[in-house]
Amino acid sequence: MSQRKYFGTDGVRGRVGDYPITPDFAVKLGWAAGTVLSANGNHRVLMGKDTRLSGYMLESALEAGLLSAGVSVEFLGPMPTPAVAYLTRNFRAAAGIVISASHNPYYDNGIKFFSDEGSKLPDDVEAAIERLLDEPIRCVPSEDMGRATRIHDAPGRYIEFCKSVFPSDLSLKGLKIVVDCAHGATYHIAPDVLKELGADIWEIGTEPNGININEKCGATHLATVREQVLAHKADLGFALDGDGDRIMMVTASGRIVDGDDIIYILARAAQQDGLLQGGIVGTLMSNFALEKFFTDRRIPFVRAKVGDRYVMEELVKRDWRIGGENSGHIINRQFHSTGDGIIAGLQVLTAMQREGRTLDELLAQFEKYPQALVNVRFTAGTDPLAADNVKSVVKEVESALGRQGRVLLRKSGTEPLIRVMVEGQDGAVVQKFAEEIAQEVEAASN
Repeated sequence: MSQRKYFGTDGVRGRVGDYPITPDFAVKLGWAAGTVLSANGNHRVLMGKDTRLSGYMLESALEAGLLSAGVSVEFLGPMPTPAVAYLTRNFRAAAGIVISASHNPYYDNGIKFFSDEGSKLPDDVEAAIERLLDEPIRCVPSEDMGRATRIHDAPGRYIEFCKSVFPSDLSLKGLKIVVDCAHGATYHIAPDVLKELGADIWEIGTEPNGININEKCGATHLATVREQVLAHKADLGFALDGDGDRIMMVTASGRIVDGDDIIYILARAAQQDGLLQGGIVGTLMSNFALEKFFTDRRIPFVRAKVGDRYVMEELVKRDWRIGGENSGHIINRQFHSTGDGIIAGLQVLTAMQREGRTLDELLAQFEKYPQALVNVRFTAGTDPLAADNVKSVVKEVESALGRQGRVLLRKSGTEPLIRVMVEGQDGAVVQKFAEEIAQEVEAASN
């Protein structure tokens, strides 16, 4: 349950075990979670959400379940996912709950839990909650039921936390920044953070109506922020996703800056400042140029499976600080217990101001290798990755690429798809190789 589970208002989009995520299930989940999480005597849970219309319904359902278990709920209103993690820790609550489907369309929604430390729930706690889902709800006596209140200054508290990671001897005065909040949970947070640090901002995606979250804006649709950066001759652009845990950026010249670019900037700055603890964690999708840069700089680099939870697991295991995905989910454990788009953006701005360089200049020496991605649908019950013809063509392509590229084949976690990725120095060549492999995968799946 530490991973988001999606609920679509036009039908069920996901399951927890054998249970579809419906309003009835949300009540049961609230009761089960409340019963387990309050066992240590802490009966306080914080709950935030993004701007989806269906968030009201799930919020009320979870509230009913939690109160019936004797847990008091404190509502944060629309707040970024990393803000809920921070405030849960700051208020010494037993847990934090986020109602959000991140970068997904408005008709999806989901539920995510944070522990009292602002991190994912321990496996044994998740297992205990799941066991209770098979039990009937047993309400505590009326006098022991929880209460529902609201934390009215939650946005201000989180704004101050974000500002605290930006060095006090620096200012954003003179910088013009376009900030796209995707009509999501950062709409009333990110613009104020940047303005209070001195930047002149042009804001877009800050008028949520319940159904326009992530619609042709934000971190998954960069054409909008890029157009505004160029039109307003801004120094750079921020593009956050619906729940604020991802960021993509745009330079003054219109260059798209993804998670790999941001990791490059943060790692380089940390090494220069003597603050790089250990190495860096990327994923199987991290660009080969990033790995080559780390090898050249003698910075340890590890690839985790795709997904922020796997990046975090590697960071915790190795006691490293910095990791992330090319999708823009960036973690720096020096500042926060989870990925945070606003804080990652502020770290990039810190590097710019420290060195007196533009974002274009910071990235001038970093060129990512071309990647070719092809999705191949396969028949249920087949395993194309084990086929001899697929293994043979992959071996041939890897031999041709040598040490200047790589091949990655992996199954999608949500669809019957094989994702074929080939990476190398020549875009046309890697596209050709990817299509050749995809043809063999398709043949093996029939």
